[in-house]
Amino acid sequence: MVLSAIFFVSLVLSAAANPMERRVMAVHETRAEPATGFVNSGVAPATTEITLRIAMTQNNIAGLEEALYAVSDPASTHRLRQVATFVKPTDATLSAVSAWLTENGISSTPVTPAGDIIEIAIPVSKANDLLSTEFSTFTHVDSGKTSIRTLAYSIPADLQGHIDNVHPTTSFTRPLAVPKFTAIKAEKRAVAASCDDTITPTCLQDIYGIPATPATQSTNKLGVSGFIDQWANEADLTEFLQNVRTDISSATTFTLQTLDGGENIQTRADAGIEANLDTQYTIGVATDVPVTFISVGENNRDGVDGFMDIITTLIGEATGTRPNVLTTSYGFDESDLSRSVANTLCNAYMQLGALGTSILFSSGDGGVSGSQAQSCTNFIPTLPSDCPFVTSVGATQGTTETAASFSSGGEYFARSSVQLNTILQVSPTTSPSPATRAQTDDVAAYLSTLGETNAGHFNRTGRGFPDVAAQGVNFEIAWDTELGTVDGTSCSSPTFASVVALLNDRLVAAGKSPLGFLNPFLYTTGRAALNDITSGKPLLSLIGFPAVAGWDPVTGLGTPNFAALLTAVGL
Repeated sequence: MVLSAIFFVSLVLSAAANPMERRVMAVHETRAEPATGFVNSGVAPATTEITLRIAMTQNNIAGLEEALYAVSDPASTHRLRQVATFVKPTDATLSAVSAWLTENGISSTPVTPAGDIIEIAIPVSKANDLLSTEFSTFTHVDSGKTSIRTLAYSIPADLQGHIDNVHPTTSFTRPLAVPKFTAIKAEKRAVAASCDDTITPTCLQDIYGIPATPATQSTNKLGVSGFIDQWANEADLTEFLQNVRTDISSATTFTLQTLDGGENIQTRADAGIEANLDTQYTIGVATDVPVTFISVGENNRDGVDGFMDIITTLIGEATGTRPNVLTTSYGFDESDLSRSVANTLCNAYMQLGALGTSILFSSGDGGVSGSQAQSCTNFIPTLPSDCPFVTSVGATQGTTETAASFSSGGEYFARSSVQLNTILQVSPTTSPSPATRAQTDDVAAYLSTLGETNAGHFNRTGRGFPDVAAQGVNFEIAWDTELGTVDGTSCSSPTFASVVALLNDRLVAAGKSPLGFLNPFLYTTGRAALNDITSGKPLLSLIGFPAVAGWDPVTGLGTPNFAALLTAVGL
C-alpha cells in the first residue's frame, strides 16, 4: 500500500511537471509510408524550429456550400461580401484550442481572415511532445529536397471535433513540374505553320470564335498563379506579341502581386517556361483584360507550396480588388496530401468562389497516372484539380479536336468524405442543386458506357473531372530569346480562363455580375455552348479513360464556343 501511494504521488507530480500528460491523446492522422519518391533520412534534429498550422473546425461549412451554389446560380444577381461568418470557429473551439496551447506555453498567430487557421513555431522536440509523435527528415530522392514530416500524430481526445488537422505533418509535396520547351528551328519558322502544327492566340480565336475586340472593363481582372520561382519575363512577352499578336501593342504587360517573399526577376535567362506560357496566353487571348501575375515565394509556411497562402490572401482582399478569374497550372497527386489537408484546401476554394472568383486548374498531364506520367496500378487523381469547388480543365489537340493523350481525369473524391462535400455528394441539409444532379447523371452515363473497363482502379462514386477542356498541344511561346512550343493542360487552363474573362468583361459592361464559380453554369445552361469531344486515346500504353459523347473524364463537357457561351450567359 505504501508503494502504491508513492506511485500515485509520482503520477500526480509528473502530470504537474508536464501538462501534456494530463490529456488523453488520440491518433488524429496517419499514413503507412511516405509519399512515392520520398525516403526517411533519420530523426529530425530536436532543436530545429518548425512552423505548424492548426486548422480548426469551421462552424458552418454546409451553409457556405449552400450559399456558394445560391450565388453561383446563373440566374442569381447576388454575391457574398464576406464568408467569415461561415468559417469562423465557434467560441467553444477557440477557447478549447487556446487553452491547450496556453498550458503548453505556446503562442499562436491567426493566418486566415476568419481565424480558422492559426500558426505556431516551436522546436521539433516540443512538437514531438505536443503531438505524441516523432518527426523525421524525409528526402525526395530525385530532387534532393528535404522536409520534416511524420507518419502519424495525435491530438488530445477532447479536441477531436475542434481541430481538423495540424499541418504539415503527414502530407508531402513533391517538386512542382513545368512544361518542356521545344525550340522551333529557323527553317520551320520560315514556313507559315498551320494550327494543326502550332497553336497561337490567333489559332485559338479561330477554333473557338474568341473575339479580338479589346475588353473595356478595367475592374475585371484575370489572375495568374506563379510558384517555384517561375518568373514571367516582360521582354519575352514583348517578343511573343510582336510575333503572334501584331494587332495589339507589344508594350502590353501584366501587373505584379507578390506574397511569401515572391518576386519577378527580369533577367531573361531566369524566365520561367510556365510563367511565360500562362502570362503570354492570358494576355494574348483575353485582349486588354487586366492580367495580374501573382508570384508566390519560397517563404511560404502553409505546407502546400503556398497554394493555401495565395487563396487566403485573395479572400482577405476587398471586393472589387481580387481577380474575377484565377488560373493555376500546377498541382499535386491527391495521395501526397492527407484527406483532411485536402478538405481544408478545397474549402478555401469554396470561400473564394463564394466571393465571386472563378477558379480554374489544369487537370494534369499524366492521364490516369496523376499530375505527371508515372507508373501506377490504381489510377492517381490530381489535386486541387479534383476539388469540387474549382473548374478542372483537360486538354485537346488538333483543329478537328480529339482528347490529348496526356489529359488527366477521373472520379475520385468519395461520397464518404467527412467534411468535403463533392459535386456528387449532397449536403444532408440541402436539396440537390441542378448542377449536382446534372453531373451525377453525367458520371452515371459515362460509367454505364465504360462498363467493367478499368474496374477496381478508380473510385466510381466520387466527383468527376475535368469539367471542360481546351487546346493543349504545341503552344508557341517566347522563352529566353527563343521561340518554341510547349504541351500540357498548363496550356488549357489559361486558355479557358481567358474565355471566361472575356465573358465577364461583357457581363460587367452590361451591369451584370461576373460568372463566379463556373460549374453550376457549365453543368446546366452552359453545357450546350461547349463543343463535345467524342474521341481520343488513353495515355501511352496505360489503360485509361476514353473520350465519348457527352461528359467524360478526359475532356469534361467539352471546349468553348464563345458565341454560344455569350448567348448562354444572357448577352
